[in-house]
Amino acid sequence: MDDFPTLQSTLTSALLDTTRSAIALAAEDLPFHRTIDSSLASALDAQNARLLSLTNRLLGSATAHADHVRPTLRDMDDVENNWAKVVDVVDSLLERADTALDDFTGAVKRLSPREQTPVGKVATRPSRVSAAVRVQDIEKPQLLFDHVPSNRGNAPFRPLLSHKPHATVPLDTAPVATDEETASQYVAHLLIYSELGLDHKYVKLKRGRHVKYLEAYFGHRFPHPYQLEIEQYRYPAEVYTHAEPIRYHPFESTTATFVDTEEALYEMLEELKKVKLIAIDLEHHDQRSYIGIVSLMQISTRDRDWIVDTLKPWRRKLQCLNEVFADPSVVKVLHGAHMDSIWLQRDLGLYLVGLFDTHHASRALGYPGGSYAYLLQRFTGVQAQKQYQTADWRMRPLSKELLDYARSDTHYLLYIYDNMRNELIERSDFHVPDFEKDKIYDVCERSKDYALQRYEHPVYDFDFGQGSGGWYKLVSRTPATLNKEEFAIFRALHKWRDDVAREQDDSVHYIMPNHMLFTLPRAVPANRAELLSTAQPATQTIRARADELVALIAEAKASSADGPDLLEVLAQIDPHHYKKALEKAASHEAAKGIAGVANFLPTKETPAEPAANGILANALLPLRSVTSMFWGASKFSADQQTRKIITAPAIALSVPLPPLTAEIFADPTTLQTPIAPSPAPVPAPQSAAAEEEEGENTFILSALSKPRKRPHSDLDPTSNTLALSPDADEAARAKAERKKARKEAKRAAAFQSMDVTPLAEEEEAFDYTTAPSILNPPRLSRDEMKAAEKARKKANPWTKSLDGPKGLGRTGKQREGGGRSVTYKS
Repeated sequence: MDDFPTLQSTLTSALLDTTRSAIALAAEDLPFHRTIDSSLASALDAQNARLLSLTNRLLGSATAHADHVRPTLRDMDDVENNWAKVVDVVDSLLERADTALDDFTGAVKRLSPREQTPVGKVATRPSRVSAAVRVQDIEKPQLLFDHVPSNRGNAPFRPLLSHKPHATVPLDTAPVATDEETASQYVAHLLIYSELGLDHKYVKLKRGRHVKYLEAYFGHRFPHPYQLEIEQYRYPAEVYTHAEPIRYHPFESTTATFVDTEEALYEMLEELKKVKLIAIDLEHHDQRSYIGIVSLMQISTRDRDWIVDTLKPWRRKLQCLNEVFADPSVVKVLHGAHMDSIWLQRDLGLYLVGLFDTHHASRALGYPGGSYAYLLQRFTGVQAQKQYQTADWRMRPLSKELLDYARSDTHYLLYIYDNMRNELIERSDFHVPDFEKDKIYDVCERSKDYALQRYEHPVYDFDFGQGSGGWYKLVSRTPATLNKEEFAIFRALHKWRDDVAREQDDSVHYIMPNHMLFTLPRAVPANRAELLSTAQPATQTIRARADELVALIAEAKASSADGPDLLEVLAQIDPHHYKKALEKAASHEAAKGIAGVANFLPTKETPAEPAANGILANALLPLRSVTSMFWGASKFSADQQTRKIITAPAIALSVPLPPLTAEIFADPTTLQTPIAPSPAPVPAPQSAAAEEEEGENTFILSALSKPRKRPHSDLDPTSNTLALSPDADEAARAKAERKKARKEAKRAAAFQSMDVTPLAEEEEAFDYTTAPSILNPPRLSRDEMKAAEKARKKANPWTKSLDGPKGLGRTGKQREGGGRSVTYKS
């Protein structure tokens, strides 16, 4: 490795020269030069073939000992079509190089046990995140728990609490039915234990709110153990008191205590009982676990920081922290506790009474950012290193960088809380009734809603795809529409992914990413090679179960004929989404030219025939809905509004036209003999039957314009023409003459008022030879010029207004700034 700097310099220079040459060639018009020089075209073809050969050899070498399928590049089309596969190969090479450099430089070996050495602020320049802090294939710690999580349970989630500290209502050990009657009885049960009384302004035991939290997929659910305590909770007076923010201790002069034994846990608990304000944060891992796992918990007071290892087999004993977490005299400060409150009760049996979420405070104050990194930078000037946020927190021992990052999430949080509390108080008006302008109250109520959330086991719904992990959300967010076969394969793959994830205790995305659920149904691979070529990048599970997946796809394809259609299922789930899907399918079919939309639209004259594809026929909806989403049932007229296409009558001209011969369209200069005007054809007498037959195909030219109103007596109901009586013709002629006379009189009066005589009907032709020149006009004498100027001034009545003072243009001196304009400048 002594010659590595020389090798690196040589490679860098060669890469720079190659890049510059490629950029210069891309700027040239090579296709144009190929057409004018055949030798250049041959040289370019030879060079292209050489580069493709070298690329194929490099790709073969790169994928020789890897899991990626080697892409074959035969021409430029293959390069464009397989570019994503080439990128995957390059990414795998970079990852392997990164791992090799970590092994060589000793980055992996530097991972030391937990150290309590002094540390400084988070560095402004982050160190490189090696592969050691990303998702690792380590032994799953959940397999060593005293209570191993099960992913197959269909029963409702039972709270992990064995006893309930600071209880107002005794701990319920039986589930509550979700029907309205039982829910109402449970509300009454809670009211019995209400110490404040039903009419107290802080009591929020509303029936609708309890029903909301008692709804579930199951018939019964266990209630929230601290529901009454949270809803009736009154925050301490310190929350409404403006006080000077207490500065945090310098990061470098304090250390964090790592809690990984039961003795250290109880020592921390005794310290926490002495304070009235704590900060809490969690680190969660959800890649190699089906439901996720809390890997770390950070707790900070004004003077100390703790990092609790939540992956110990005795993790259920952390319930003793409810003596502080459920204590109404202690305010718990978290940032973004939407998921933290659920994770705490799911894994550790911990509940938050007295939660204050700084994320809601940032929204109430209208900050441009709501993340913890933004608040940290705003109030402390510390730059958070969020590259460790996606680290694998299951690793033991944790590196110094990970410990520092975890500790910084709570070390500064109480100081941030002090500043935000003061700002909320300053911007609140406590004299307005009903807490309308009380921002502290608004933040506290929203924080209560987070604390009242409940965890339930995920239940898979194959038929309708409901639930947090159901397929319905994926389909509703995808613009494409699946046909019957694709939909059957899609559902089968989605169900298979969920079953394998539960079996292996891995996340569904670790088993198969979402985009493959749409790629595989369209490709329909028939063997292992086609499957691995389509599913790129293939996960470890897909490679191990490729044959199982191929058989599953074939089975779903065979049974798709008897399965449901996607649009039919969507109609049962969400009619509004079903309507949008139908419109999208209709526009897609029309764009492909399968059938015109007008062929499927019914009219009053002819009923619509069923469409061949079965999609557009069901999409024929009335223009008005029978039921209004806002007003309910609407009064619908008996005459239903339907889409109707008005067809114009067949065009047949009755105006005599000359025969369309070749001479009509010929060039007049090429004709040697003038074209004689064709005589007007004389209509021959026809029989009544012939006239009736032609009358049906006769088109009156005036029918295209708005017809003039006529008496009903003048209309012939058996003819397409308008029969006019001789008296009517004479009256129309007289009316036209009177109108013409009125126009002539008005014209003469206008000329007389202007002292101008009307032009003669036959005006003499203009003589251009004797007219004065415009380009070279004759020079006028001084007297003539004065006379002309005098006449011009006399003819323009607006001369004086034009000679008035003009306003100053928008010059640089008058350009307006952000404040008052120059007009009002003193």
